[in-house]
Amino acid sequence: MGALGLVTACGGPPPRGPASRGITPGAGQTLPGRPGGTGPASSIPVMPNTATAPPTRSAPATPVGPNSVAIKNFAFHPAALTVKAGTTVTWTNQDPEPHTVTSQGQGQGPLRSATLASGASYPYKFTTPGTYKYQCSIHPFMTATVTVTQ
Repeated sequence: MGALGLVTACGGPPPRGPASRGITPGAGQTLPGRPGGTGPASSIPVMPNTATAPPTRSAPATPVGPNSVAIKNFAFHPAALTVKAGTTVTWTNQDPEPHTVTSQGQGQGPLRSATLASGASYPYKFTTPGTYKYQCSIHPFMTATVTVTQ
């Protein structure tokens, strides 16, 4: 009997229209904008988009403490920091891209972090007063300073 018997048993070709897709209007209802329905497509109510993106893990937008520098959005925050001698400053990479904390100038200055992956930190204790200019060696347009006072 096979497929031919099945088509014959069902009574011919499949029906067309909304009812064939399991959409059947109730008494006094119509299906505007649907094949076989009545009314203009513009009468279909529009539902607001309530879908939300899944939560993403993001790092804090600001440094954790007063002697902290956040590396975020390809910049150092704050770009200028003043601390007393003997203070340890900690840089934390909050970007998804790697960065470094490197003293500006060829071989100048004490700041030489390893490449900091996202979430990694680099602490440095400043013992000598002065102004320390630094940059990201991967992205040299990222610059900032730490001023160390007595």
